[in-house]
Amino acid sequence: MPALTRRRYPERPDCWHVYYGDVHVGTIAIRAGVPVDADQWGWDCGFYPPSHHGLQLQGTAETFEQARADFEAAWREYLPKCSQADFEECRRQCART
Repeated sequence: MPALTRRRYPERPDCWHVYYGDVHVGTIAIRAGVPVDADQWGWDCGFYPPSHHGLQLQGTAETFEQARADFEAAWREYLPKCSQADFEECRRQCART
């Protein structure tokens, strides 16, 4: 089973894309335009095609470390709902675009 890895988004130093093997499965980033007393970090967990069937998790956190931990917990909940066919379809879609 592949491990989750993070890759910094080159156009935005406060944004990381999260990958499961070669599939982009989420993002952790500073939230834009939020008040200073609100959670500054946001995360999204999901990928096509499961996300098009309503399967996507997201949240906010005060720190990057908390956002990362929350994302990992969400991924443990999300992954069992995905099939190998979902990952294969995602790869096919990415190859077409």
